[in-house]
Amino acid sequence: CLSCLCEQLNSQTPAWSHALSKHLITVALGCLINGTNGVFVYTYFRGQVFQRDPRYVLYIHLVINDMIMLSLSVALQILTYTVPLGFAPCCIVLLFLVTTNNPLSLAGMALERYIAVCRPLHHVHICTVRRAHVVIALTWVVSFGSTFINIIMVLTTQPLSVFSRNVICYQSNVFHAPHYKALNTAGQVILFSFVFLTVVVTYVKVLHAARAASGSSQASARKARNTIALHGIQLLIYMLSFLSPIINIILIGMWPHKRTNILFTSFLFVNVFPRLLSPLIYGVRDQLFSSHVRLHLCSRCSAAGRKGAGGRPNGRRSGGSSRTAAGT
Repeated sequence: CLSCLCEQLNSQTPAWSHALSKHLITVALGCLINGTNGVFVYTYFRGQVFQRDPRYVLYIHLVINDMIMLSLSVALQILTYTVPLGFAPCCIVLLFLVTTNNPLSLAGMALERYIAVCRPLHHVHICTVRRAHVVIALTWVVSFGSTFINIIMVLTTQPLSVFSRNVICYQSNVFHAPHYKALNTAGQVILFSFVFLTVVVTYVKVLHAARAASGSSQASARKARNTIALHGIQLLIYMLSFLSPIINIILIGMWPHKRTNILFTSFLFVNVFPRLLSPLIYGVRDQLFSSHVRLHLCSRCSAAGRKGAGGRPNGRRSGGSSRTAAGT
């Protein structure tokens, strides 16, 4: 009946309004964070000094990877509510989302800082731009390799008709082949153990170097030690993506009526906010990079100011000439 239909629509209106508000918050945060990261990417490509330093090459790869991951996460959240996603497109999206680029990049950056402080004479020969590009390529190969294995497991265990149906694009909904969970967990444990040990060992080595150094060398070693410590914190935050399902289950069990709010908050803290860490750790703390960022921003603002003020003197001159004409 019409009254039942109206009641149903009224009951669904708050849910849609809440979903819309959450999407707007997610899109606004995504644009803000990607805009901030975009400033650092622009600064990197405008400065030749950064493109010749393997440290900044690894850093900008981390920033670009964060931008890709954030854009895909926000787009996937919106598509989940609006457009049904096919199995094959979902596999392509997960191929980029379920990657381990960031942890592996952190390990490479920690090793670069260790070599710069503890092996300064060999740093120029070991850490080159070409080798930084090789490290970046290896991180992508390793990251894609694990996801390709999952897709192959789906092809061998599921009929080909599975690629023609729509799914909720979530990792557990797509990759649910036998032994997938055990293999995935084992792979993630090995990966994060390797990265964690790399960060800890390099931190300890740089800490000893900072204590033994003096003068400017001590200041440089202390700065590298703090950077590696921040990498460790960043790694722990990235590990939240693997602990978040357990945390969500616990929180939803305690407050089942706030399930959507819990999942949305978890999404923000796991997939959105961590993408702002890279520019804060390197871009803001690094004096050379931050000075170039300020220089580009100031030049843009001054150029915009000159364009805005370009018409005012003409207006004053024309006004003056008109007054002169009037006086004559």
